[in-house]
Amino acid sequence: MATDTTPSRSRVLLINPNSNRRTTDLMTGIAEKILAPEGLEVVGLTATEGPDMIIDPVGLQSSVKHVQTAVHHYLDGPDGSAVVAVIVAAIGDPGRVELARNLNIPVVGIGQGAIRAAAGPGRRFGMATSTPLLADSLASLVEEHGQTQWFTGVRLTPSEPLVLAAEPEKQFQELLEAVKQSSRDDGAQAVIIAGGPLSETAQRIAATGTAEIIQPVPSACSLVLNAINRQPLATHGGE
Repeated sequence: MATDTTPSRSRVLLINPNSNRRTTDLMTGIAEKILAPEGLEVVGLTATEGPDMIIDPVGLQSSVKHVQTAVHHYLDGPDGSAVVAVIVAAIGDPGRVELARNLNIPVVGIGQGAIRAAAGPGRRFGMATSTPLLADSLASLVEEHGQTQWFTGVRLTPSEPLVLAAEPEKQFQELLEAVKQSSRDDGAQAVIIAGGPLSETAQRIAATGTAEIIQPVPSACSLVLNAINRQPLATHGGE
């Protein structure tokens, strides 16, 4: 008698374009808190090539192929048929467009989700991040989603991203100040913490109540649930 090996729950793939497993585990854990109660299992995948942290346009572009390879490898495997959606978990959404073009399941990016949640019904929004070399790419992503008119710009930390990645408290303090500048000086009504590896700090900043904080991973989860008709689309700020 054959054994039924079909997975008991539908799966959502969360692919981290940064080749850092700790970051994958962090983002997967955040997504699980939102998607598991809806009966969805989150499977975290990590890019097997590329930098630990994408900090420039070259790394962002080169990660496109690594994202596609990891996702297709899983989908071609024994559990691929259980996958109902894919989340690309880097703020620049590398590979999202290419995957969406070739797959018949929803593919969402955390950048896409955050911008949609931040803009809302005509709301001014900004971004705070530690990656200055990606500022133009982030502005281009906003333009891609048709929200430039509401975008107040990118506020940056004074320290470099890899320095802050090694010093979580410094990262928190500098990003918090960038959020304050975006809100106070630029008039942003909501601020995206722009970066998958910044997810833990985004949670801390949201808890301070300093501003309406948009967290990319929860925002992408909202898009997934909407796409598979599990619940109405909601914005994910201040979580």
